[in-house]
Amino acid sequence: MASNEGFLTDEQREMLKIASQNFEILSSSPKSPSSLLSDHQLKVPFAGKAPTAGIAVRHVRRSHSGKFVRVKKDGAGGKGTWGKLLDTNVDSHIDRNDPNYDSGEEPYQLVGATISDPLDDYKKAVVTIIEEYFSAGDVEGAASDLRELGSNEYHPYFIKRLVSMAMDRHDKEKEMASVLLSALYADVISPAQIRDGFVILLESADDLAVDILDAVAILALFVARAVVDDILPPAFLTRAKKTLPESSKGFQVIQTAEKSYLSAPHHAELVERRWGGSTHITVEEVKKKIADLLREYVESGDTVEACRCIRELGVSFFHHEVVKRALVLAMEIRTAEPLILMLLKEAAEEGLISSSQMGKGFARLEESLNDLALDIPSAKTLFQSLIPIAISEGWLDASFTKSSGEDGNVQKESEKVRRYKEEVVTIIHEYFLSDDIPELIRSLEDLGAPELNPIFLKKLITLAMDRKNREKEMASVLLSALHIEIFSTEDIVNGFVLLLESAEDTALDILDASNELALFLARAVIDDVLAPLNLEEIGSKLPPNCSGSETVHMARSLIAARHAGERILRCWGGGTGWAVEDAKDKIMKLLEEYESGGVVGEACQCIRDLGMPFFNHEVVKKALVMAMEKKNDRMLDLLQECFSEGLITINQMTKGFTRIKDGLDDLALDIPNAKEKFSFYVEYAQKKGWLLCSFGSLAADASPITVAAT
Repeated sequence: MASNEGFLTDEQREMLKIASQNFEILSSSPKSPSSLLSDHQLKVPFAGKAPTAGIAVRHVRRSHSGKFVRVKKDGAGGKGTWGKLLDTNVDSHIDRNDPNYDSGEEPYQLVGATISDPLDDYKKAVVTIIEEYFSAGDVEGAASDLRELGSNEYHPYFIKRLVSMAMDRHDKEKEMASVLLSALYADVISPAQIRDGFVILLESADDLAVDILDAVAILALFVARAVVDDILPPAFLTRAKKTLPESSKGFQVIQTAEKSYLSAPHHAELVERRWGGSTHITVEEVKKKIADLLREYVESGDTVEACRCIRELGVSFFHHEVVKRALVLAMEIRTAEPLILMLLKEAAEEGLISSSQMGKGFARLEESLNDLALDIPSAKTLFQSLIPIAISEGWLDASFTKSSGEDGNVQKESEKVRRYKEEVVTIIHEYFLSDDIPELIRSLEDLGAPELNPIFLKKLITLAMDRKNREKEMASVLLSALHIEIFSTEDIVNGFVLLLESAEDTALDILDASNELALFLARAVIDDVLAPLNLEEIGSKLPPNCSGSETVHMARSLIAARHAGERILRCWGGGTGWAVEDAKDKIMKLLEEYESGGVVGEACQCIRDLGMPFFNHEVVKKALVMAMEKKNDRMLDLLQECFSEGLITINQMTKGFTRIKDGLDDLALDIPNAKEKFSFYVEYAQKKGWLLCSFGSLAADASPITVAAT
């Protein structure tokens, strides 16, 4: 054993020899020779004095002199050694033209890939949805787009984006944002997500204040509006204050919402009307601004400044008014004609006033030439002289002269319709002054033209749209009364069809005609003048893709919004548009007080104080039902007094009896002798002259039924 000390065995020596002979083969192998050797972990037999005892073979080399020397790890050097086995001293490189080229030998290269963040994608998508909603005002479309987008867990960020975008816009967009939030509440966005969205808004109030000057006040109003609309609980304010630093803008927002908005008397109405009052600029205001800028232009002659002022008005669809007033001014001040023509030419060449608006302006002036001639005798001659100038200079379409000639040949309306229109305009004006619905109904009946009722409705709403909210409210109230008294549902539907067919012409004179018409339609549905299905009927009678169809769609969106009933009833200021249930409660209370020993005169005064003569049929109905229930005919004395004073008209009296007749079967379930009693009341009313002859002899009809029932 000692004689072999420090030497390899024959088997080990043979393995090393084979490894050396196959060096080139091993150099191209993925597994290095050192690893091959290490697989065996060969060790030298050791004795006490062996200097290499315990050293692995791969760390020992035999020199040419036959001595063993210690070398570096992996055999990369040392005196008298061959060097590292795989060290060929040649710079290796991969030749892609080599027939044996293997792409797998290419060095690996890490390539960076962009990872899409779902939240970022969601935020970008909702911006598009919000922009489209602000442009179209389609609540249903926005809700549908948000549903299709998915990612419900990110809805709080939609709320933040919607409110923050609206904050930097006009009151119209702020109101639209609040309406949309109410519509989405619970159906698309959960109450918890609404709260989370407002929390995010409050936390980012400091950042919003950097870009939006009065961010605190605006955001406070959004919070207050959310509380009023019942999409945020009042307790939200208290909880939010606890989580916000007192020095933050978010804390100030909560304080402002509590103190300035939610603690004020009648705060609900104030908050809801805060943005509604200035959402739509009135026609009178626009006309005044146009008149002022034209006067200033005539004095200064600065065409560039005048064009800038027209552009700042932001009413491109109302530029026909600029054209009309400019031409009238040119006729009034003859020296200003060159300046006016230069302004119109410049505005047309810049594309500021479109060719269609220019044509409409000329057309409107042509229609009013007869009235204008009263103040400017030469108006017609001057107008005819301006047309060829405008056409030759290229800012009026040459087809205007042709269309003007065609309009003159249009078949005139029948004399009856023309006369009817003149008379109903007078009747409507008197109603706006007196607020006397019974008198208006009598006047309409005197005209004796029920087939023209749709034309009356069109005139009523058209005249109201160009006036203040008071007249709009009066028009809606009158529609309810007319529907009960003399107008059929078909009359109402046909009247709205006439209105919507001429919506584009109406928009020439009324700036916000489309929105106003949508509110009138929605109000008619809320007041039960129209059924929701009637909107579909109206839409089916209109050409597709016309502005009238868009108005009907807008009305549907208004009705679908949360708390639509209360909002639409107060859309004109809430004068008389209060809920029917409130009226019924008051009628019931005054009748109960009278039945328990009240005075007839006092009861009549209470009915008069209701201020709803078109709803007096409800008084008749409830009085008769109470007389049946209490078995007390004292109510007949009250009805007699009301009829004698003219407080309840024969139409309202007949309507009340008709409603009882229609519900007799249901009433008989609670009052067994209801049919017998009603037969008696009908006979009594006919003797007193309360009912119209058309009501018929119900006593004869009711008697057999009563006999059969008993």
